[in-house]
Amino acid sequence: MIQDIQQLLDDYYAWLKSKAALRQIDQWVEITTPYLDRHNDYVQIYARQANGRFVLTDDGYTINDLEQSGCNLESPKRQELLRITLNGFGVQMDGKMLQVHASPNDFALRKHNLVQAMLAVNDMFYLAVSTVASLFEEDVAAWLDVNEIRYTPRVKFTGKTGYDHLFNFVIPKSRLQPERIVRTINKPNRDTAQSVVLSWIDTRDVRSPESRAYALLNDSERSVSPAVEDALRSYEVCPVPWSQRADVMEELAA
Repeated sequence: MIQDIQQLLDDYYAWLKSKAALRQIDQWVEITTPYLDRHNDYVQIYARQANGRFVLTDDGYTINDLEQSGCNLESPKRQELLRITLNGFGVQMDGKMLQVHASPNDFALRKHNLVQAMLAVNDMFYLAVSTVASLFEEDVAAWLDVNEIRYTPRVKFTGKTGYDHLFNFVIPKSRLQPERIVRTINKPNRDTAQSVVLSWIDTRDVRSPESRAYALLNDSERSVSPAVEDALRSYEVCPVPWSQRADVMEELAA
């Protein structure tokens, strides 16, 4: 089993390296990553050297794109959620730009955190404004509260590789159930499922062997592809469509 997982990690690193592309733009280097945004465009960030360190930024793309799509981020609740999300990845805001500073020693980690923060912010805040009344993560938290399911929100674990992974909720171990680690996926597709799988693969070896992972999938607007659910199950992540959340209520509450 360890050899199988190690091969998967090696394949993942090779994929990251083979799909990355660099382009010089004045004093900046444009880094094209293999990750896709909601437009199915490759996520791009920009890096430049300053005083022996590096500045990495999304150049304002993430926030500007959301605002141009009609997603209002000005409410206090959304500003607070944005702040908490960025803090979880160690990312700051400079105006509308998401930004990190890195040394040569932690460049890879800081780059990873910036890209993951971009994807997390995009996934949380991109809403069909006319039909969705609240953020999916807020809906999940409200459901947990109503059913008196105790949890710690927005917990960051450092995985075996040294990379940080943010999980939306952690339900502590009880007499009847082990630790339960929950990720919400607002837009379930191949890429968001793969992100959850890779986070869990990297994290589970540093958690209790009995810990379980759950992915709560927003199917409010469209049904979840069976391929997405199968991919999650293959790596011991329990997929739970939001419409079927009652099926896991007792095991989460226990």
